[in-house]
Amino acid sequence: MAIILGDNRYGKAENRIVRIFRDESRHEIRDLNVSTALRGDFAAAHLVGDQSNVLPTDTQKQTAYAFAKQKPLGTIESYGLDLARHFVDDVPPVTGARVEIEEYAWERVRVGGVEADHTWVRRGQEVRTASITVEGSGDDRRTWVTGGLKDLVILKSTGSEFHGFLVDRYTVLQPTTDRIMATSLVAKWRFAHAEVDWDAAYAGIRRILVEQYATVQSLALQQTLYEMGRAVLEAYDEVVEVRLSAPNKHHFLYDLSPFGIENPGEVFHADDRPYGLIQASVLRDDAPDPGPAWDAYTGLV
Repeated sequence: MAIILGDNRYGKAENRIVRIFRDESRHEIRDLNVSTALRGDFAAAHLVGDQSNVLPTDTQKQTAYAFAKQKPLGTIESYGLDLARHFVDDVPPVTGARVEIEEYAWERVRVGGVEADHTWVRRGQEVRTASITVEGSGDDRRTWVTGGLKDLVILKSTGSEFHGFLVDRYTVLQPTTDRIMATSLVAKWRFAHAEVDWDAAYAGIRRILVEQYATVQSLALQQTLYEMGRAVLEAYDEVVEVRLSAPNKHHFLYDLSPFGIENPGEVFHADDRPYGLIQASVLRDDAPDPGPAWDAYTGLV
């Protein structure tokens, strides 16, 4: 039986980059978490410890920081494309690069009703994300871009049901036609090409996801996720796939009867674990296949 080296990659994870723009008297801020992963002919490093083809992970870190200054930092998608293309085009052993980016939002402090020029507070828990993969060169160049978000905590107090489910001898859950439905949503959407108004797409897709969550009369969280993904694909021709991951943040009606108090669906215990985890992919039936290299990095979810 032969033993061989399988799929491999390496990179620098979670480079925390804060960029302050001082071109005007009113400063701007961008706050990123950037991870890089490179693929290529690195077998010798694994098999015999030969590092001659290995660009140090520290160099990847330094490049990410340098690009934050040297390149226009317009959107995380465009910044990630610049970074990934550099690694593939300018580092000979590298045949593929993946860049994962999270962006943390800040909002300006208001002093006397006026926005401060130089002071911000972190805004909420929601994080904008992007993943950029570049492989090959010339006519064989392939590029995939996903936008996304995570930690979007959303709750609806009605409009959610769960009944008619499979029952066996271990089932104790009672069916319901009215319940709280809450989640901390992770969503990623794959674009058909790399020529997109990234900011407009993010804002529009986020709005659709939230609106669908709010308005769909949900018979199951699975149904809601499908309707969210379908609505995005109907609205955006440039999006070919939406993947959604939704932990069910359970809220259980609290029993106040020992105290002689009625509780008609008003006081709940928020239970953080264990939780149901619902995940789904919604895509066009003619969506281009991103190929095995896609999941070889980290995949969509």
